[in-house]
Amino acid sequence: MTDQTYCDRLVQDTPFLTGQGRLSEQQVDRIILQLNRYYPQILTNKEAEKFRNPKASLRVRLCDLLSHLQQRGERHCQEFYRALYIHAQPLHSNLPSRHTLQNSDCRELDWGSESRELSDRGPMSFLAGLGLAAGLALLLYCCPPDPKVLPGTRRILAFSPVIIDRHVSRYLLAFLADDLGGY
Repeated sequence: MTDQTYCDRLVQDTPFLTGQGRLSEQQVDRIILQLNRYYPQILTNKEAEKFRNPKASLRVRLCDLLSHLQQRGERHCQEFYRALYIHAQPLHSNLPSRHTLQNSDCRELDWGSESRELSDRGPMSFLAGLGLAAGLALLLYCCPPDPKVLPGTRRILAFSPVIIDRHVSRYLLAFLADDLGGY
């Protein structure tokens, strides 16, 4: 595994990001506003105005922003990558540092792709849960309530953090009493 930090990644990605036609002016403005307005606030208002100055060229503003973030530290670089992922996801997936991470099988800094993965439990797990829920619902609907409920358990269920309907608790306690009847 590589020990590549976000600052190292930003140094590696700077030539790619500042290339002609990579980021539009609107995308850069959105990234700057993300770093300025949302928690955690990375850029002050004065810094954001400096980097959004329309008199300077887009490439100069972007180079200044990236060097400023590299000087400020790891957290600032990480928030830049988060803002880049939100506002320019296709570009984020084509970054040179991401290709380096994928080639080295390093998954520590690759947080963007994990959110799209599905559960590995499969459809049988879903069907088992659905069958259990449907079975309990059918049991509650079809069976009459049992009047023989242990008196001490009502107090326990009354103070339980999980609120259980009186009819449901009767069924559960009836099954528990049948299972523990020999003890």
